[in-house]
Amino acid sequence: MKTLPPDVQPYRRTPEFSQATVPAALTRRHTTKAGVWGRICVVRGSLRYRILEPELEEQVLSPEHPGVVEPETPHEVEPIGEVCFFVEFLRSPE
Repeated sequence: MKTLPPDVQPYRRTPEFSQATVPAALTRRHTTKAGVWGRICVVRGSLRYRILEPELEEQVLSPEHPGVVEPETPHEVEPIGEVCFFVEFLRSPE
């Protein structure tokens, strides 16, 4: 399981999404920008998180198990039934 570097700090987050409101762009291959990490926080339910490169890795996220998105790493999510989640963006202080 991926972990966040100790020096990154949150600077922005998305609204909460459900299985009905998750943006289509999040369910397809996408990346964060250089230097930007993500933490996928599930409030309730489950979310499938796929890291697409360099090797395929799949995780089921839950309130107890958030997902970590590394900078510029292609990934996608898929709701598993009813879900509520948000994404928090983090970066190193400058």
